[in-house]
Amino acid sequence: MAYERTELPRAQIEAQEAVAHRIAARFAAEGRRPLALVDTYGCQQNESDSERIRGYLAEMGCGFTDDEFAADIIVVNTCAVREHAEQRVLGNVGALNHTKKAKPGQIIALCGCMVQQPHMAERVKRSYPIVNLVFGPHELWRFPELLERVLNERRRVFAVAGSEGTVTEGIPRRRDGQVKAWLSVMYGCNNFCTYCVVPYVRGRERSRRPEEILAEARELVAAGYRDITLLGQNVNSYGKDLGSGTDFAELLYRLNDIPGDWVLRFMTSHPKDATEKLFRAMAECEHCAHHLHLPVQAGSDRVLRAMNRGYTAAEYLEKVALARQYMPDLVLTTDIIVGFPGETAEEFEETLRLVETVGYDSMFTFLYSPRVGTVAAGLPDPRPKADKQRSFERLVALATDISSQRHAAYVGRTLEALAESYDASADWPLTARTRNGRLVHCKGGAALVGQFVPVRITGSTSWSLFGETV
Repeated sequence: MAYERTELPRAQIEAQEAVAHRIAARFAAEGRRPLALVDTYGCQQNESDSERIRGYLAEMGCGFTDDEFAADIIVVNTCAVREHAEQRVLGNVGALNHTKKAKPGQIIALCGCMVQQPHMAERVKRSYPIVNLVFGPHELWRFPELLERVLNERRRVFAVAGSEGTVTEGIPRRRDGQVKAWLSVMYGCNNFCTYCVVPYVRGRERSRRPEEILAEARELVAAGYRDITLLGQNVNSYGKDLGSGTDFAELLYRLNDIPGDWVLRFMTSHPKDATEKLFRAMAECEHCAHHLHLPVQAGSDRVLRAMNRGYTAAEYLEKVALARQYMPDLVLTTDIIVGFPGETAEEFEETLRLVETVGYDSMFTFLYSPRVGTVAAGLPDPRPKADKQRSFERLVALATDISSQRHAAYVGRTLEALAESYDASADWPLTARTRNGRLVHCKGGAALVGQFVPVRITGSTSWSLFGETV
């Protein structure tokens, strides 16, 4: 299906910044500095979007708080990938009835993927009158304009029209912390996996121009960020819509030329588009982490076809072997869905066998969650929920066992890790991450945050390592 790539003119973002400054002047004239709270659910792309929302709020003259009763503006950035995430959002939004009663002038906004779905936007409109503003991912760029309408018109505003999406540069950001940073390289998805709602709510694939990405990366490194993660629903498709000759592997090489002591990560990779060129680039780029998140989703070829994943189990295993050939120290993680409609007990056993063959360092496992509007939601699904739950528990147990064994092998070794944060009240106050992505809880001082330090590993669990800075 053809679609037209749209890049938003810089003048339109400048117009939104002018609105933000007008709102800031309005608040100043009223003699107040409103407090804002941004609550984020879901993936790293949502985290990145929330940075832009906070950037706009800062330009509106807002301060920030974590106390919903103190907040004058609450923005809830929602997720639609699973039903559980939606129910959490709706439950927490319902609880804001108490804050709205205590502070009647409080503005509550919902944005993100959940409300881009027409049935969910309608549910919010009908059942959550405390919500003043609703906007989808495609409308984030004009958040100041939408908020000003709420302030001026004193009525609810909904902006959730369907769209293929745009590429937007220049929106201000307010990042959390000074060590790790998200850097979006593309938006949307063209894959239409039959269980996934993302292409419907985030639009089609749109790549940022490499010059924009490189400029932002240089700014981040110059500002002292040491851990940069490139984001995209399928980063391996980067550049296909640009015709510039720069694919994702080439982008890694170009980013790797930025000098400094920093590490480059990325997610997520679709297996069908993961190539030998990518693995070679990861191996040859000294800044690039030897960590690959490669979601397999299932081990049965029939289920993979039904999911529209575009590869077989054997093809997936070949790519894993090739990646490990280039990077013997590769940390490999994955996503797996249990109970896809029509999955049989034997097909689930195929998934278990694949997991045992690969030996993932860690896994993110999910029970299938039907999403309105997707192909899978209309498939027959005779397998009892209790049976799916038992399979899920078997998979979790296997994943835990494999991760525990792999992590135990690190004990006694000394690894270089980036110290990310410090909590004086914790038994292991320093949180760090190795260059290939392993989480390490350490003994060490606050002055180490932001530095790469050697850590002697003294213990492990299925999810993390423990150690002492050397």
